[in-house]
Amino acid sequence: MADSDPANNLPVGYEPPKVWTWDKGHGGAFVGINAPTAGAREQVALKRGEHPLQLYSLGTPNGQKVTIMLEELLAAGHDAEYDAWMINIGKGDQFGSDFVAINPNSKIPAMLDYSQNPPLRLFESGSMLVYLGEKFGAFLPTDLRKRTETFNWLMWQMGSAPFVGGGFGHFYAYAPMKIQYAIDRYAMETKRQLDVLDRQLADKEFIIGDEITVADFAIFPWYGNIMRNAYNGAEFLQTQEYKNVDRWVDQMNARPAVKRGRIVNSGGPGGIAERHSAADIDAALKAAEEAAKAPA
Repeated sequence: MADSDPANNLPVGYEPPKVWTWDKGHGGAFVGINAPTAGAREQVALKRGEHPLQLYSLGTPNGQKVTIMLEELLAAGHDAEYDAWMINIGKGDQFGSDFVAINPNSKIPAMLDYSQNPPLRLFESGSMLVYLGEKFGAFLPTDLRKRTETFNWLMWQMGSAPFVGGGFGHFYAYAPMKIQYAIDRYAMETKRQLDVLDRQLADKEFIIGDEITVADFAIFPWYGNIMRNAYNGAEFLQTQEYKNVDRWVDQMNARPAVKRGRIVNSGGPGGIAERHSAADIDAALKAAEEAAKAPA
């Protein structure tokens, strides 16, 4: 550990103890649900719909990866019908017994595929994207070089996004105090990642080239949101500098299946908490369109 003057620490005078102990008063926007232990906190049965694929999720970037993939599969003509049930992480739904049985890490998204016997559990969004790509033979190239490049960028996203959400987003928007060192550290890393993407997209339509893949579905919800003012940080990060990422984000946002996937498991304006058929999304999009046309 680097030496530092305790007078410069936050709080002033703080020095890490020899042994860390958990204190619910540590604060932060998620103090009510965070804890240093895993496992179920209560017995809660998950609902099941009529389709083989049952998704338990929330419309966060990690959740949107999977619903975008599913809607893109449906748009491409694959039999990827699914039921999507909202898991409200703010209320602690992710700690219910049935959810933890699917994902022992208590994070969304989680999925069961009842076409397998016994039902196959899936957790971690990247794992789901790969599974769905292989199951339906879509958005995951079979050519060795393209497939490897797709995995390169998928794993890049899985490893990099925590610095954006848990790093920049947390300290810039959610932490109980503004800590310049933490904000500067994660702002620098977020901008470096945007520069990585900007250089990659300089001569490519999509992440690996001229075809859309699971890499696009994984990267877009995180970095598209950052480009469009996630955490109210677009001006702070000067996201308009990344012209190639900006073009790609516009292109992804214009895809009908992306629009459909982004509103699933979202309780916010224009979103739907649950999805059981295409009609659920159709109705939400129609209502949003009519609301936009209504006089102010």
